[in-house]
Amino acid sequence: MLNGIFVAFVTLSILFAAFTGGMEAVTLAVVESAKKAVTTAIGLVGVMAFFLGLMKVAQDAGILRVVSRAVGPVLRHIFPSVPRDHPAMSAMLMNISCNMLGLGNAATPFGIKAITELDKLNGEKGTATDAMVVFLAINTAGLAVLPSAIISLRASLGSADPAGIFFTTWFASACAALVGVLAALTLARLPAFVKTAPPAILAAEGPSPNLEPESPGRAGVWRASLALGVVLATALALGLYIAHPFRPASAELLARTVLSFWILPVLIGSLVLFGWVRGVKVYDSLVEGAQEGFQVAVRIIPYLVAILVMVGMFRASGGMAAVVGLLDPLTARLGLPAEALPMALLRPFSGSGAYAIAAEIMETHGPDTRIGYLVSTIQGSTETTFYVLAVYFGAAGVKRTRHAVPACVLADVAGISAAVFIVNLIYG
Repeated sequence: MLNGIFVAFVTLSILFAAFTGGMEAVTLAVVESAKKAVTTAIGLVGVMAFFLGLMKVAQDAGILRVVSRAVGPVLRHIFPSVPRDHPAMSAMLMNISCNMLGLGNAATPFGIKAITELDKLNGEKGTATDAMVVFLAINTAGLAVLPSAIISLRASLGSADPAGIFFTTWFASACAALVGVLAALTLARLPAFVKTAPPAILAAEGPSPNLEPESPGRAGVWRASLALGVVLATALALGLYIAHPFRPASAELLARTVLSFWILPVLIGSLVLFGWVRGVKVYDSLVEGAQEGFQVAVRIIPYLVAILVMVGMFRASGGMAAVVGLLDPLTARLGLPAEALPMALLRPFSGSGAYAIAAEIMETHGPDTRIGYLVSTIQGSTETTFYVLAVYFGAAGVKRTRHAVPACVLADVAGISAAVFIVNLIYG
């Protein structure tokens, strides 16, 4: 599927450029997009190395058992082919949790880890499994509780209500996630995709031998006491920050500040302390996991190059503008104005491009207008579908995507449609 999309977009880009005199722009876009792909991958190296190292610490400490007991009943219904104690379960949960909290930089390494772990249950390497497709459908739905990036943008543009998209984002992203999961599960039952389903490896590598380490004795009690002291001190510091006279005056702004800037350090500290209390050599374990992160970051470069060059060519050729002009009469009747249409079309392909368009639209029309709320909700409740597919599948070497593209695109359509509905209902 991705192969056909790539060929179609490149061909259309060349044709648009040929008839509109845009060959120079397309040529420059190819070079710049290829450079950007490598720069993006290099930028991911450090983030991926650190967080995959942190994931290794969590696994060695036995947090997988704790996570499985807490959310196993829910995840087993969505991913019936994945064993309860498999490392993919905890990786998927951490990825989804980070995305919900707006921690995109942390979510990507956990997502790549999840796909590579799911591939260990794959009896036909290079072909997407049903579990992979369901996970990516959830991922590309952009399920969000705290869309911190777009809220920050709204605040920087002078919005009087930067957090006013909380409810609309929750509604739209929940609709997208629900439709994405249902689409993935339903399409998997169609004869065409049943035939291509790879056989499962039931006895994969099995649980990590350190899932339930031996009792650490007195040393463990001492470490646990010290860790508890750190937790209490952090809670005290948070209380003092909240009570400080110079804290943000608005309760919404205070909540956003705490969630945006406290969650990630606390998550890192919690995983490190958990591993230390359980007797894990945290530094050694983190370094071992970081080596995997570096290798994965290098492996995804070709996939990033392909997808970003494709998008860059199509935009530079004028193809995106032509599609907007073609669809505008229809979408305007459905409540999606022409001003917001470029945002809706570009969002599945380019996160940075969609973010820039959202900023431009809100600068022009205002962040607290109906259009401003709409583009903010679309940005906060959807994901860069084809970027995610390219990066995640590229990390696992998956080339036959089966029903992943239609399931994820349906999630995008549902998210955008839900955003249009709820914003017009509340702010129309």
